[in-house]
Amino acid sequence: MSTAQQVPDILSPEFAADPYPAYRVMRETAPLLWHEATKSYVVSRYEDVERVFKDKAGEFTTDNYAWQLEPVHGKTILQMSGREHAVRRALVAPAFRGSDLEQKFLPVIERNSRELIDAFRHKGSADLVDDFATRFPVNVIADMLGLDKADHPRFHRWYTAVIAFLGNLAGDPEVTAAGERTRVEFAEYMLPIIRERRENPGDDLLSALCSAEVDGVRMSDEDVKAFCSLLLAAGGETTDKAIAGIFANLLAHPDQLAAVRADRSLIPRAFAETLRHTPPVHMIMRQSATEVTLSGGTVPAGATVTCLIGAANRDERRYADPDRFDIFREDLATTKAFSAAADHLAFALGRHFCVGALLAKAEVEIGMNQLLDAMPDVRLADGFRPAEQGVFTRGVQSLPVRFTPVTG
Repeated sequence: MSTAQQVPDILSPEFAADPYPAYRVMRETAPLLWHEATKSYVVSRYEDVERVFKDKAGEFTTDNYAWQLEPVHGKTILQMSGREHAVRRALVAPAFRGSDLEQKFLPVIERNSRELIDAFRHKGSADLVDDFATRFPVNVIADMLGLDKADHPRFHRWYTAVIAFLGNLAGDPEVTAAGERTRVEFAEYMLPIIRERRENPGDDLLSALCSAEVDGVRMSDEDVKAFCSLLLAAGGETTDKAIAGIFANLLAHPDQLAAVRADRSLIPRAFAETLRHTPPVHMIMRQSATEVTLSGGTVPAGATVTCLIGAANRDERRYADPDRFDIFREDLATTKAFSAAADHLAFALGRHFCVGALLAKAEVEIGMNQLLDAMPDVRLADGFRPAEQGVFTRGVQSLPVRFTPVTG
């Protein structure tokens, strides 16, 4: 067992500026690390993070979400286990796969992408973060739920406050208060809409969630509200950072950008490799149900375990030349990259695998295709170098590009 003195602290400015060298040190010298400030055991190797997520032996729970998520979302599907989790997942999952996703939501995704690009396609310049990535997934989710997209600034403020709460590893009381305030504001906004949809259901996702039934169980108003809150935060922040990350990575590798532009079937490869190389979420926590031995030592029962996805996804024991961005790498299977059998860890694994993975894939494929069509010679603004920010979630904060507008 190692202590934090031997490796860069995950709360230090040096770590925030560039965590990847610290991740390498952790994997090599401290694969299991007690971190006093967060009162958690930090795990960094691929085999250990994979084991925690898959949890085939029932060694880990999501009980940590009672303090990590519930104060801002209410009780969500992520905290549930056993039959309660299985039923809730069965209630929400159909909307995010198969015919529902294709028939109902692909047109919504296409329309929202096109509307955003229409605002800058003739200008020859854009900031792909501000003008597209931060708006696109939230607009799609609001549209899917049948909410008013004019409320976008509120949704964005809420999910930013929620993500800050989740990543508040240093315990800033203002961040905590803003997150808890968001729960109240979101409930005041959503609960009247939910009650109205129960009375007058439409063809939107919110109506579907209100009427869904499995084994005689339906979701309460509070269940539906909590899921919508989770959907806005998880679906907004992660897809936002993934889209910006794909473009940042491809713009830094012009040969791979040219390959994707010429063969759009490579977009899922570029997405999967971005999820591995620069994942939007760098840390996910679990709680040990029993004493568990991992690389580097033993975790006692009832402990919080911080899984470093950003470290595990660059483990040289799992990936060749892991710090290199390569959409053609042979040790990352694109065919299963958006399923619970994925071999990167960005969506987690096992029974809590991200329910929105296929929605994210559809958003990325449609958004990337439309952006590449609108910006055939896209390039970074002169002198600009993208820089990632964030510790819990991480991504580029700005991505100004130039291009020749497509006429006709």
